Amino acid sequence: MKIISHPKTLQKIISQSRRRGKSVGFVPTMGYLHEGHISLIKKCRRENDIAVLSIFINPAQFGPGEDFQIYPRDKKNDVLLAKKENIDIIFYPSVEMMYAGRYLTYIEVEDITKILCGASRPGHFRGVTTIVGKLLNIVQPQRMYLGQKDAQQCVVIKQMVKDLHFPVQVKVLPTVRERDGLALSSRNCYLSATEREEAAVLYKTLKSARQKILDGEKDAKKICRYMRVKIGRECHANIDYIACVDAETLQSVSSIEKTVVLALAVKFRHARLIDNVTVHLKH
Repeated sequence: MKIISHPKTLQKIISQSRRRGKSVGFVPTMGYLHEGHISLIKKCRRENDIAVLSIFINPAQFGPGEDFQIYPRDKKNDVLLAKKENIDIIFYPSVEMMYAGRYLTYIEVEDITKILCGASRPGHFRGVTTIVGKLLNIVQPQRMYLGQKDAQQCVVIKQMVKDLHFPVQVKVLPTVRERDGLALSSRNCYLSATEREEAAVLYKTLKSARQKILDGEKDAKKICRYMRVKIGRECHANIDYIACVDAETLQSVSSIEKTVVLALAVKFRHARLIDNVTVHLKH
């Protein structure tokens, strides 16, 4: 396993491998790896000759007052986990390496980045698309692996890849959860014991709301109101948003007639948690 910090070094290695006919898979992360990341790594390892993992806490996607400085870091454990999963290359650049000198260039997807998480985190997705675009140029993979927990991010990145003709297949894998349903997240470590217990209601609420839709409820406002009341009763966190949106466009729907995503973001004292479920309607 190689740990590489310089973009040009990685580009050279990947180009040589591609010329030899090797396929390249890529898992972009901010580190502090957990089983959700591991599921992506395993899939990447199975489907590609060369598996590349990036670990980079991207300052461009954090807003003022957010947790960039305290975001959890554990390089030693990340390297051990990556080695255990037979990753070929870890790309571990510095901030100075990725945003060198007078940095002026950004990638911005419009419209779908202004809603849901984008509404309360202005500029967040510009930071996400910029770093993913840079990483795709450096790693040059045929396949990239993302987690469904970040549903909006997945849609935004797919849009960027389509619009800018990046030659990469974006694969989205299911959310990995704790036994009580809480979606795995590096930020879960911010939760107190009481908050951690309360946070289990998020997925329970999403599941019960999905069942209501499958049982015939088509009024999106009623579904969102049900979720808001249930979380408000069982959780002392502040609700950022609860939404029922079209699975492809992320636009809010009033009547649920086709596949939708139920999505939420909830703020505890030190942790902002997101989660979602997809509801497939049978026709």
